[in-house]
Amino acid sequence: MRARVLAAAGGAVLLAATLSGCLTVHGERAVVPAVDKAEARQVLKEYVRDVDKAQRTFDADLSARVERGGLGEIEHAALRARKAVAPDGNPDHEPLELSAPRFHIPRQAGWPKYFLVDAAAGPDSRRLLAFTREGVDEKWKAAYSARLAPGDVPEFATDADGHALPVTGSGGSEDGDGKGDGGDGKGDGAGEGGKLLADPGELSAAYTGYLQDGRGSTFADGPQTSERRATRARSANRPAARNEWADLPASSKQYPPMGLYTEDGSALVFFTSHHQTKQTVASGYTPKVRPLVKPLLKGEPKQWLTQVFVTVQAVVVPPDDAAEDQVRFLDQRTGLVSAEGG
Repeated sequence: MRARVLAAAGGAVLLAATLSGCLTVHGERAVVPAVDKAEARQVLKEYVRDVDKAQRTFDADLSARVERGGLGEIEHAALRARKAVAPDGNPDHEPLELSAPRFHIPRQAGWPKYFLVDAAAGPDSRRLLAFTREGVDEKWKAAYSARLAPGDVPEFATDADGHALPVTGSGGSEDGDGKGDGGDGKGDGAGEGGKLLADPGELSAAYTGYLQDGRGSTFADGPQTSERRATRARSANRPAARNEWADLPASSKQYPPMGLYTEDGSALVFFTSHHQTKQTVASGYTPKVRPLVKPLLKGEPKQWLTQVFVTVQAVVVPPDDAAEDQVRFLDQRTGLVSAEGG
């Protein structure tokens, strides 16, 4: 049976505008390339320079100059924690090197705009970076990142002039509550590439809803889906501890998904989600706190410890009429952003 994608309440019109870039500035609605290749190359050069130094010195402020959204929050928190543990930086730092970049630049009207870079990160790895900005006076920053094997990077569709085809969307929760009407799983993410199985704007709500109750088959089985639920079930109740999880969709206004069509009619889509874990221990025990958690911790975990994570992921969404009717994960990155104990 075709999957049922959770339709998030509200914000449909705004998300459609956000994903397709149809917000206007001073009434301008001209559809133009998001960036030219010369500028895109400079954006990538500055990103590599600043992220490399930030990772070497654990400089969260430097990272914030070139990263935003879920990716920015993950990196900022990680660098803060590492700086607290190792104030002198990383003596084992390996320089960030990205070579042979390919730039996938869509035509878009108004703001925000985005483009994708696909570059080699070694002989057996490709790094995908989605850069975005919300105005001509803003700096381009990376909002999503994924690391893939070279054979997993899809061939992106282009128009007659060689520009990438952006995915539009019409769903998603602006307030992040994930409430919806339980739609039919057929996405309105239609652009020049056609209609998709799942609306990109509903993926965060669909994913977090699945992790909570296991219903629906929007996503294919794997480490990020069925295996994660199985692991949770096995570790929920330990002899000396109870573990609980909460999964929340990301606001599509604050964390807009981004996507490009591929040549087979599917789409590569990036989206964000929020996750929490809470461990409550039995009397006589105290929760274990890892060294990199302590710098992000509020309160003293005597009986319980809650950890808050942000996750960014890249998925392949098939076309609505495809024989394969499930969304497939390509990459997922999760980072701790805060913790609280009591």
